[in-house]
Amino acid sequence: VQLQASGGGLVQAGGSLRLSCAASGSTGSISDIGWYRQAPGQQRDVVARISSGGSTIYADSVKGRFTSSRDIAENTVYLQMNSLKPEDTAVYYCRAVAEGRNYWGQGTEVTVSS
Repeated sequence: VQLQASGGGLVQAGGSLRLSCAASGSTGSISDIGWYRQAPGQQRDVVARISSGGSTIYADSVKGRFTSSRDIAENTVYLQMNSLKPEDTAVYYCRAVAEGRNYWGQGTEVTVSS
């Protein structure tokens, strides 16, 4: 499984961005897929994760502001980010679980200015 994330950039606080993660390869074996982020000097944490059953969990810090969705036909997962805050600044990574293995995309950088 290969993952290609895109959509990051610089945005002012209160603005919006939509990240995309296109999956290729053995996409039929993907169970969970979602988004993580890593701020400078911090550990990588989950932002949103979609299970194979379609349910989504969100980090408390993004609930009500971020929405993740999965287009199975397009093999793409999205992260719509609204009401962005400076503390959302991080590199955002797409992660997929397939047949018990973790796969990571290359990351896309999001910077939110105050």
